[in-house]
Order: sequence, then C-alpha cells, then structure tokens
Amino acid sequence: MLVIKSFLFLIVLTVQLFSIETISPTYSLKASGTVQEMVYKNNLLYLGTSKGTVEIFDTNKKKLIKKISIPKIKDFMQDTIDSKIYSIDLIEDKLLIVSQGMKGYRNLWIYEDNKLRKIIDIEKKFFITKASFIDESKIVFALLGNRIGIFDINKNITVTLTQVSQSSFSHFMVNEKRDMMATTDESGVVRILNTEDLSVLRQLDIKNLDRVYQLDYKDGKVLTAGQDRKAVFYDNLSSYSLNFDFLLYSCALSKNAKYGAIAFNENNEILVFNTNSKKYLYKLIGQDATLTQILFVSQKEIFASSDSQTINFWSLK
Repeated sequence: MLVIKSFLFLIVLTVQLFSIETISPTYSLKASGTVQEMVYKNNLLYLGTSKGTVEIFDTNKKKLIKKISIPKIKDFMQDTIDSKIYSIDLIEDKLLIVSQGMKGYRNLWIYEDNKLRKIIDIEKKFFITKASFIDESKIVFALLGNRIGIFDINKNITVTLTQVSQSSFSHFMVNEKRDMMATTDESGVVRILNTEDLSVLRQLDIKNLDRVYQLDYKDGKVLTAGQDRKAVFYDNLSSYSLNFDFLLYSCALSKNAKYGAIAFNENNEILVFNTNSKKYLYKLIGQDATLTQILFVSQKEIFASSDSQTINFWSLK
C-alpha cells in the first residue's frame, strides 16, 4: 500500500510540475565567494560570503558598489584564512555580521558609519550560527546547541540566554516588527518566541518529522523546508504540508505570505506556489549549486544564493 501511495504521489507531483511555467534568470550577479545569507533594502543587496566579505550590490545598476572585509584569522594549523560570513542582518544603516573566529568559535560585528566594531569575540566561546537585530540596541542570536540569547549592545552584556531544547539548532527568523521569532531545530519542532524575553508563545503542530533546515516567518505565517522532504505552511489557524522526493534545503515567503518558494529538487530548481490555493505557479531554473537562501524582494521578484558565487534574479509574470 505504501508503494502504491508513493507512486501515486509521484504521478500527481509530475503532472503539476509539467503544467507550470519555467522561468530562467532575468540576470545574475557574481560575488567573490559562496553566499550564505542575503539582505535587501532600498535596491541594495547585501551578501555575506565565504571570503570574509559583505558585498553590496546596486540592483538597479547590477554592479558591486561596496565591499566590507572582515579581518582574516588563523586556523588550527596556524595558516591564515578568510573569516567566513555565516549570518548578516540590517537595521536602519547598521549592519550585523557573524563571522568565523579562531578555535572554531564565532565573532559578532557591527558595521556602522564606515567603521567595523567587534561586539562578541571568541573569549565568549560562543558558536553563533545566526544573529538578527531586535532593535538598534539589542540582538538575538542562536548557538549550535540551541541556546538562544539576547545581547545588549549599549551595555555590552548578554542579558538572556535560554536553552530552547536539547536538539541542535537549525534556523530562526524574526518577524517584520522584530517582536517575535520563529525558531526550529533537528527535531522538526517550530516554536514562536517573544524576542523581549525569549519566552515560548506557542509551539506549532508537529508535521516535519525530521530536521527542518530552514524556515521563513512573514505576516504571522511560517513556511518550513525539511529533511523529511516536506514543506509545511502554517497559517494562524491551520496548516498543511507539501511532499516532494528530495531534501528541502531552503524556503521563503513573500512579504504578505501569499506566495511561497521551495528549493525542491536535485537540480537546484525553485518551486513558487500560492499558499492559499496550494497551486504550483512557477519553476525557477538556472542555479548551479545547492541553494542557501531564497529571498522575495517583492511579490514578483526573487533572488537566490547558493554554494556558488552566482546570485540569480527572477522576475515572475
């Protein structure tokens, strides 16, 4: 019976995918290294790279306009290497950067007024995976062991550090107001936290039965991309899952969560669908490596980065 159900699922999925429109990139940008995370604001695209740089592209002119370099570090063999960028965020004109540090730990930087300032160094022994601004004076960050903390920039102290669960951390996203965040881990559980004190506001129904690699959180709604080959969309009162035949590494929601995007197959293609009707709309092709991030910059415009230097842009019809 399980074999029959799997076969029928593949037939339905194949039929849906053949009926949607395939779109090639409108244009591509090229970074100096692979890109782990992107941020977009006012026609500027910020890219955190494996070469220890944050590279800023003017998307109107389609050209690099600025490069911020993080100091190089020494590895375990005392060789000088680039300090890989793992996470970036932006509030007003203040840029937050998580970079590779000595001894396997991570450094946390703020770039403002053309000055780079380290606010957390390896002496804290923090293995920071991701960080975001809560406001201009506070940061929320996650450690690999699934401890999540709040750091006060002005006081230069960690004011809260809580163990969310015993499962290793995967990903989090703060909402538009930065007062709540959705976080997930290797268990597949998605929790909504208050960013003021990191209290758990609610735990969403468990539908991913393995690690969730990535999630997005927009307009009170959540989309997940899971190791169990399942994407789950959580609305305020309901949820549903979309099943695929490949591991899902990346996902994104448009600003009003009307559209979702999933990196859904071994060819690194992106499926765009309507979250209300569940209708598959577009297949975006042209990415040449495993996707690291999908980013809606408008309802009909998408950037995607991957484990390559190429960042593609698609304009949907």
